[in-house]
Amino acid sequence: MRNVLISGAGIGGPTLAYWLRRAGFSVTVVERSPGLREGGQAVDVRGVALDVVDRMRLGEQVRAVRTRMRGMSVVDGSGTELFHSEEQTHSSGRLDSPDVELVRDDLVSLLYRATEHDVEYVFDDSVTALQQDEHGVRVEFERGGFRTFDLVVGADGLHSAVRRLAFGPEERFAQHLGQYLAIFPAPNLLGLDNWQMWFRDGETGGAVYPVHDNAELRVTLGFASAPLSYDYRDVPAQKEIVAKQLAGAGWEVPRLLSEMVAAPHFYFDAMQQIHLDSWSTGRVTLLGDAGYCASPLSGQGTSLALVGAYVLADELARHDDHTAAFAAYETRLRPFVAANQALATKNPGGPAAEESVDRAKNAIRLT
Repeated sequence: MRNVLISGAGIGGPTLAYWLRRAGFSVTVVERSPGLREGGQAVDVRGVALDVVDRMRLGEQVRAVRTRMRGMSVVDGSGTELFHSEEQTHSSGRLDSPDVELVRDDLVSLLYRATEHDVEYVFDDSVTALQQDEHGVRVEFERGGFRTFDLVVGADGLHSAVRRLAFGPEERFAQHLGQYLAIFPAPNLLGLDNWQMWFRDGETGGAVYPVHDNAELRVTLGFASAPLSYDYRDVPAQKEIVAKQLAGAGWEVPRLLSEMVAAPHFYFDAMQQIHLDSWSTGRVTLLGDAGYCASPLSGQGTSLALVGAYVLADELARHDDHTAAFAAYETRLRPFVAANQALATKNPGGPAAEESVDRAKNAIRLT
């Protein structure tokens, strides 16, 4: 039985763990956070990614917690409505689509519950060193000690520690897309009833939408900027950046910024893509945002993680040699990744965008 370490308990990591256990692998998942990460925005499970969820027997549960948006409005800084639709939303596309939009932490919870009894989870720890030889990978951990695994998979996000240790510094692979995004929860102070509000005020913009039966809002605030220097683990400093960048913005932004101060969960990052010539080196490979982040601007990060996990597990089950498995994983997945990364850079808007999404979300077939 091959022994695999997965770094990251978000979406790709538990999905990979599920399929590897089905194939007879021994799996450990290490996660820096003390528990499952809460918060985040609504995410989409689209096209072939829905097939992955259905094959995991999670389709019914995923669809049961989907968002129930009735439509959206777009306003300017003065609150004047510029656009109104009861047929689509910017976050999920057409409301009559079979694709599923749900809150990220709901999906993470479902994936964890599907694997918690068969997979070893180690929370509040992280990988600090990797040493490979012909027999395995010696992994050192932040909390102390080391263990040896046959294979290591970095599913630890845009700022992947595994990628940094095995491939080099992040700046070698990151492409800045000119924007920053903040996401946090807030009380439903606008009284929204399954309705999205989007706003644009100069170089700033964002969205507000209710989740969990309208009990709370998820707020997304964004601004255009060249790369900024900041500590991506210093949340108070990040909130100061957002407050400064959106100071003077209209509509309900001042109230939303006030709620941001005490928000218990907060995400802030640059809109970036990750591009590597190879996703593997020796016995180490990458999955999801760690290897091929498309950025939230693509709307396909969740689907890339789900499909990537399925393909990687499938190829590892097919091949006794990990080198051949990793090569086959890349051959199958790269066209899918390229099509989805292009959504954020080539056709981000306009009449061609919907057709591009339809092509990208099904640009691969599962076996």
